[in-house]
Amino acid sequence: MTIIDVAIIGGGASGSSAAFHLASKSKNVCILEKNISPQERTCGGGVSAAVQNLFPFKLLPIVDEIITNVEFSWCNTDKVVAELSGASPFWIVKRENLDSFLLDQALNSGCNLLSTFNVVDIKKKSNIWQITALDGRQIEAKAIIIADGSQSPWPKTFNLGPSQPKFAFTFSGRIKRKGNLKSETARFEFGLVKNGFAWAFPLNNEVNIGMGTFLDNKNSIPVNEILKSFLPDLGFDPSEVIGHKKKLRVWNGHCKLNGEGILLVGDAASLCDPFLAEGLRPALISGFEAAKSIIYWLDGEVDCLDAYTKIMKSNWGNSMAWGKRISQVFYRFPKVGYQLGVKRPSAPKRIAQILSGEMSYEDIAKRVIKRLLFQNQSSKS
Repeated sequence: MTIIDVAIIGGGASGSSAAFHLASKSKNVCILEKNISPQERTCGGGVSAAVQNLFPFKLLPIVDEIITNVEFSWCNTDKVVAELSGASPFWIVKRENLDSFLLDQALNSGCNLLSTFNVVDIKKKSNIWQITALDGRQIEAKAIIIADGSQSPWPKTFNLGPSQPKFAFTFSGRIKRKGNLKSETARFEFGLVKNGFAWAFPLNNEVNIGMGTFLDNKNSIPVNEILKSFLPDLGFDPSEVIGHKKKLRVWNGHCKLNGEGILLVGDAASLCDPFLAEGLRPALISGFEAAKSIIYWLDGEVDCLDAYTKIMKSNWGNSMAWGKRISQVFYRFPKVGYQLGVKRPSAPKRIAQILSGEMSYEDIAKRVIKRLLFQNQSSKS
């Protein structure tokens, strides 16, 4: 059996991103994908245009909408609008188009693909990884990247990622027309979802609709009730939404993302923003950084992959640590949070800058948390 350089479990955004960067540096890489072909994947689809810096090819061909304004509301009223700076700071894509596009780029660079490869066992023998599929197929590799999303069983198996994974409970759907949602405008609704928010992001003649709750919540989201309140304001009937519920891993503390010859990327690494649920940017960043670390390791320039965990902590985790703190305060006191954290003159612009990648939570967190806690204590006295 031929031993390849890298096996990647999962052909989504993070896995395909890593595969492209590895293959473009002449590494022998194979994606192991359990599905036959990309399926429609409803999610928010928002991503900072700054991710373009991670790739030598243009991403604009698969961008459905360039967002220039972000509209916030509380129970469909009390609306404020923030204008995004820059030429194209925030993009909306169909997730299935992004995944397929990145996979094609990886394949065109020399990556191999094994479809219907449902991984059921991963073992390491003499520094070589042996990956076995449900149908008995096997592949051997020097390194392995875990990129199979929020439901991945492998982080726990290899004692990587957060010791206690934290999940947001979400609903994502799509409507096959635009209603009265303004072009180039993303909508965030903070009053209708307990411990979370709802969103509407425009696509080309369609709209991505969703909601998420981010604090510990044992009860499922009352999706239909929220849709009945949220969608009429956008010119839709709730019956128009086609979607599904899911659990989404979110960032929950600094943790080890690598072992000896193994890395976690994307949702499998619990990188999703715990306040605004942004998952695509960290998926693409982690794919890029994972590939870079593995290339150095395969070329003998470093003797371990620890640099990957360190750079993800620096480039993403430090900001998410503050994002988690903001989330815990904001969603516990949402009305106060909306008045002070969104309606404050400078606040919408700051949130917009975070979405566009211009700022991190670390830049604003201490002031925001202090303001929210002080105001909540004052209202009780």
